Amino acid sequence: MLWRFCLLAGALILGGVLGSVWLMRLPGAYRAWALVAFTLMMLLLSAWLMYRQLAPMLALFRAVNGTVIGYQDGDYSFSLHWPDKDELAELAEVHNALGNTLREQRLNLVQRELLLDTMVQNTPVAMLLVADNKTIVFANIAARQLLHHGRQLEGFSLQDILQGLSPAVKEAIEKGGDGLFTVAAGSQRQAAVADIGVATAQSQPEEDDGDEVYHLARRSFSLNGKLHTLFLLRHLTTELRRQEVQTWKKVIRVISHELNNSLAPLTSLAHSGQELLKRGDATRLPQILETIADRSRHLESFIHGYARFAKLPAPLYTTVSWHDLLTALQAQIPFQLAVAEHDTVLQKEARMDRAQMEQALLNLLKNAHESGASEDGVSLQVRAIHDGWRLDVTDNGSGMSDTVMANALVPFYSTKRHGTGLGLALAREIIEAHGGRILLSNRQEGGLQVTLILPA
Repeated sequence: MLWRFCLLAGALILGGVLGSVWLMRLPGAYRAWALVAFTLMMLLLSAWLMYRQLAPMLALFRAVNGTVIGYQDGDYSFSLHWPDKDELAELAEVHNALGNTLREQRLNLVQRELLLDTMVQNTPVAMLLVADNKTIVFANIAARQLLHHGRQLEGFSLQDILQGLSPAVKEAIEKGGDGLFTVAAGSQRQAAVADIGVATAQSQPEEDDGDEVYHLARRSFSLNGKLHTLFLLRHLTTELRRQEVQTWKKVIRVISHELNNSLAPLTSLAHSGQELLKRGDATRLPQILETIADRSRHLESFIHGYARFAKLPAPLYTTVSWHDLLTALQAQIPFQLAVAEHDTVLQKEARMDRAQMEQALLNLLKNAHESGASEDGVSLQVRAIHDGWRLDVTDNGSGMSDTVMANALVPFYSTKRHGTGLGLALAREIIEAHGGRILLSNRQEGGLQVTLILPA
């Protein structure tokens, strides 16, 4: 392009110089008029030649501007053409490549959006997106079926929809936060208005009048500069029942195994005692009866542990002194009390069910001693934290593998030969009933640390 313009300018200059030299040879009377006419002709010729050169470029620039506007509107179907092999041809080629890239990206994005929309619409989790003005802006198929008999929810006010729902649903959504709630299945079948779980209740046998359990989760985020809240409602009844069946199978398997381990020796010992009586030999009878009594006591302890776990009552809160509680524990099982110097935590009090908390700590301390720890390797530390209390039970035993730690808090899971798998499970049940949580971790110096976090 540069050479083309240079040649054009050079040709015009050369033509002007040659024309001026020729005009200088004319007689003086015609020279002035001829010079004016020649100058006007050269200007018109220059303008025409420049227009011929610049008009296609200007058209190309207008086309580029139009395609850019099209890109802004989401239209990537435009392309440019430039016949010459110059810099503008490279510009058109790069611009077309950009359009092709944007077109492919838009196509991939549309395909992903279609896939995502298909997944969202067909997921069994009810999804409800609500704007900051409490207007529903999106609801998938599960939400429509669950909350509005399959009808459209977009554009409705959340408050208007809540008026036709079960009180349990309304309370769960309005109170804020995540959590589980239960809706009576029997009331759903009789309700004439839209009620959560009606589709589930109609699809189940009539004799099943159990409650329907749901999990509600909510997340807030900014969308297009406005605050939105996403509600996720998940039906957990079927999953909970499946887990309940699996738990019962495991319980039955553990109880059957323990009963067989105890009843088989008892049957054998009773038969041996009968044979000795027939022979008139009573010298081994005391040993046989003592073994029978020992196995019976073990079986009684095993069954008592299961009954205690199943019948754990709600905590009865009282004000308990840490000093009194820990002193009572040390009278039952040995452990080192780890208290920092000048720490006044033992002089403080906490709200708890003392009997249950004592049972939970006894189970943890007993497990610590049974882990292979030394006599003085088990310790208990109590610390006050900003929102409650922290208790650490540590030992210098062998610790836990990743597999054992992942299942240690599961009821009926035990790696001990005569273990019931209820020690840690019962401690977890008690701590969580107090509104706290329990954590397990292996210590770097060896052994296990069980951490209890209790609210104030």
